[in-house]
This record gives sequence, C-alpha cells and structure tokens, in this order.
Amino acid sequence: MNLSGAEWRKSSHSATQTNCVEIARVGDVVAVRDSKDPDGPVLVFTPSEWAAFLAGARDGEFNL
Repeated sequence: MNLSGAEWRKSSHSATQTNCVEIARVGDVVAVRDSKDPDGPVLVFTPSEWAAFLAGARDGEFNL
C-alpha cells in the first residue's frame, strides 16, 4: 500500500507530545502509525474495523 501521500494527524489532546499514534485515511482504509517512528510499521483497518475499535474504546473495553 502506498502511503506516501497520506495526511497523518494526531489527537489535538496530544499537543506537542511525541508519544502518540497518528492516523490517516487512505482510500477506503484507515492507517495507524507510531508518531515516534514515522517510517516504521503501519496498521491498516477497514472502516468497519476502525468503527468497532472506536466503539470499544468509548465503551471502556480496553481499560486496564
């Protein structure tokens, strides 16, 4: 997958912190990467996978 034109963004709550994840919508998928390693691995999710992840996060599914 070519991500060279991706417009990466991170949460506005991150401000100037560098320990963040960044997301980009690329075509029909959502890509996620570590802001500290922009040339490193990227996770790619379908819109339904991304929506399920966000719903789980909102519902506290991932709280430790």
